[in-house]
Amino acid sequence: MENIGIIESFAELKDEKNIDRATLMAIIEEAFRAQLKKKFGTDENFQIIVNPDKGDLEIWKTRTIVADDDVEDPNLQVGLSEALKVEPDFEIGEELTEEVKLQDLGRRFVLAFKQTLASKIMEHDSGQLYKKYKDLEGEIVTGEVHHVRPKAIIVLDDDGNELILPKDQQIPSDYFRKGDTVRAVVKQVEIRGNKPQVIISRTDPRFLEKLFEQEIPEVFDGLILIKKVVRIPGEKAKVAVESLDDRIDPVGACVGMKGSRIHSIVKELGNENIDVINYTQNLQLLISRALAPAKISYMNIDEENRRVDVYLKPDQVSLAIGKNGQNIKLASQLVGMEIDVYREATEEDEDVELDEFADEIEPWIIEEFKKIGCDTAKSVLALSVEELVNRTDLEEETIQEVRKILSAEFE
Repeated sequence: MENIGIIESFAELKDEKNIDRATLMAIIEEAFRAQLKKKFGTDENFQIIVNPDKGDLEIWKTRTIVADDDVEDPNLQVGLSEALKVEPDFEIGEELTEEVKLQDLGRRFVLAFKQTLASKIMEHDSGQLYKKYKDLEGEIVTGEVHHVRPKAIIVLDDDGNELILPKDQQIPSDYFRKGDTVRAVVKQVEIRGNKPQVIISRTDPRFLEKLFEQEIPEVFDGLILIKKVVRIPGEKAKVAVESLDDRIDPVGACVGMKGSRIHSIVKELGNENIDVINYTQNLQLLISRALAPAKISYMNIDEENRRVDVYLKPDQVSLAIGKNGQNIKLASQLVGMEIDVYREATEEDEDVELDEFADEIEPWIIEEFKKIGCDTAKSVLALSVEELVNRTDLEEETIQEVRKILSAEFE
């Protein structure tokens, strides 16, 4: 059993790498044939029998019998005199099959085979890892923090595979230490060199979407559809949902009584403020819901240029814009249009230049008001009669008459 020495760890290898028997046999044979091609130029005349469970390997070599003087390639041909030593009734043109011992192939061959085998197994592992996580893109995975680096966190899954959580894919309030459990969504899988790199994310909108699936039974069962998710990670998010069952209120089902259902999601995301919106194909209504809690007075929609001008009362403008512009930014992303907010003009906001009253008020009187900085009707009405008498050369009776004219403009 001279061959046992080189492959005595086949069984352990199969168990450690979780490789099935057929796959391991194929990998070993492929690695061995790769070295045979390098040594002899071809492997077509070799038969390899692998038994990874027992750690056994047999190599059989077939050569064509030719006249002793006609041997051109010792790997493919054997002289008649040599063949007759094996079997006395061999004839030219027949084939001689002999077992090859590993030690006959040389020490360098054996070392090269070991290196090739290790490389092939690594390629197999990488291929399996790539396929596994490529199929999991957009899905939530859980792992344990193995190492914390300045620009990324290395997370190990249950099989010991490395997952990378970059700093820019972490929620600003995230703080992890070695041994902590991390939940994140598989953002992308890419090949770096010969090794797949699995990037996970906690800021991707799909993470919030999948958390809804995990925490809200109606979403998991498909009774409520998540139409779109937009986020400013750790700060604010808007989720548009739609019910396929008229008996189910999608917003109420997702939020729960006093926010009970959505609480765990908010906690997972570092207290991210989540607005759940009832989706509708009515664009005007969807925009109104997206800008909540602000109440819109009216809007002008330009669907061709994907823009909408929204007009609100003064006290609603700050609500529509939100803290640091977060509300209007997310609303724009949710409806897929650029939203511009305008302050609606009201009677209280309107003012009139004094020159507009030239037909009713003498120009010199208007000039007297302008001397003290009163250029508009409201600026005059803002001062009492006594203040105007003291600051101008106008008589009280004149001032009273002017105020009466100006007041009538706002009645």
